Amino acid sequence: MTITLTGSSLTLADIDAVARGGAKVAISDDPAVRARIEGSRAVIAKAVEKGEEIYGVTTLFGGMADVHVTREQLIDVQRIALWQHKSTTGPRLPQADVRAAMLLRANSLVRGASGVRTELIDRLVAFLNAGAAPHMYQRGSIGASGDLVPLTYIGASILGLSPEFLVDMGGETQDCHTVLRKLGFEPIDPEPKEGLALNNGTGACTGVAANVMTRALDAAAMALGVHALFAQALLATDQSFDPYIHAQKPHPGQVWTAERMAELIRGGKTIRSEAGGDRAKRHGDLIQDRYGIRCLPQFLGPVMDGLATAARQVTTEANTANDNPLIDPDTGETFHTGNFLAQYTAIAMDSTRYLIGLMCKHIDSQVALMITPAFSNGLTPALVGNMETGVNVGLKSLHIGMNQMSTQISYLGQSVADRFPTHAEMYNQNINSQAMNAANLARDQMDVTEHFLAAALITGVQAVEVRAKVETGRCDAREILSPGTVPLYEAVRRAALGEPDAARTLVWDDMDRFIQPMVEGVISDISARGGIHAALGKLRGSLDGLIG
Repeated sequence: MTITLTGSSLTLADIDAVARGGAKVAISDDPAVRARIEGSRAVIAKAVEKGEEIYGVTTLFGGMADVHVTREQLIDVQRIALWQHKSTTGPRLPQADVRAAMLLRANSLVRGASGVRTELIDRLVAFLNAGAAPHMYQRGSIGASGDLVPLTYIGASILGLSPEFLVDMGGETQDCHTVLRKLGFEPIDPEPKEGLALNNGTGACTGVAANVMTRALDAAAMALGVHALFAQALLATDQSFDPYIHAQKPHPGQVWTAERMAELIRGGKTIRSEAGGDRAKRHGDLIQDRYGIRCLPQFLGPVMDGLATAARQVTTEANTANDNPLIDPDTGETFHTGNFLAQYTAIAMDSTRYLIGLMCKHIDSQVALMITPAFSNGLTPALVGNMETGVNVGLKSLHIGMNQMSTQISYLGQSVADRFPTHAEMYNQNINSQAMNAANLARDQMDVTEHFLAAALITGVQAVEVRAKVETGRCDAREILSPGTVPLYEAVRRAALGEPDAARTLVWDDMDRFIQPMVEGVISDISARGGIHAALGKLRGSLDGLIG
């Protein structure tokens, strides 16, 4: 699989394919694309020859842009633009985020508004295709004048600015000069504008954000699948998802959520239909389901709409020219701009974290119903499998852990773009986006969320197996589940332990085995986008359709 860069056509799926899937990358062979790259480079060369004033080319940077440099200093200025930003340390960015950042920087430069040589983009592509990942760090960027610090580690590595810039390739850490030679390149100096073009952009925070968005959308699909298992375990009615209800309140996300839930639970033997007013199969004292099921489309609908908006914002940002200045190769005009401000990425990540917190809060509330006999319509306490021993306590500890994680997920959902000082860099960057903080927090939140969802999926499997035992005397939930949820049930069961067992629930006797390996197995499957992802493929594709 090869992802072709045009500067305007990257999708979240493309970014994921390169960042996590190792797909190859190529620059478009469209002559118009190449002409724009070369044309913007020619504009810079001509302006320098004429002695025109251009920010960051014939001047220093930011609050020192009133300092003019001589012709003899033009290359030094570009070297300094990168050199000075090797200034951080701390936790490294995961390799998937580094690859996404390289991809987005290359895509931005391909737009032909940045004034760089094609060779620089070729080097970025060569690094990606060789699996060479510069060492980058989570700290150092406020997403204002772009991601100056993290992108410097990419730009300096592909140029060979200094062997102190390190790169992971082939399972070992090497200096960038060694990597360049292995890829058939030699160290080169940045020409006028090129240092700034390499680090003055939003590719690092947006690369992290793109990877987060793919995981967040996967999580949203899993959440609906979890709720479909829960609904069948709780003997829910399908009336909550009737099209008539949602036609009266036709928010796109609400309608979409209701439609998907109706599809998922259709044909489930424990789901009661109240079409025509038939409530003969109603369980319990309430005439209607509790809010967790009855209001599910109204609660998760805005979550889905919000995630769709964030996904569109991140995708658009990934296909922008976002350094300063920008060059129009058609007119020769140079524009001093603010496209490097990563506010869209910051807002997208703040909102995504908030929405994921809401989503997990809803799941946590449903779990509380299922483990409590007063509300579960006949499920065992704490979803104990074997009630005969008198000492089993089922999933009590797992659910305590889920409550801890849901609190952490909610805490990480607090906004960051609206906080903290706005006086950076001699008051030049007097507003900033904090997009890298927002994106890094979102990645951390997704790590917790995937653990939480693994526990929720295990809970869903245990719940439907307990329900199957209550209803049929057998623990294989395929005998009662809807066709739309059988693949998810099987995928989670296999990832946790193995094939369904008619005689025993997933967790039967407490002392049979530890729950931890089950959770780890499901987390591993989620991370690898394995069987669980495949089981939700149609649903996940429909969510992409909601994004548009």
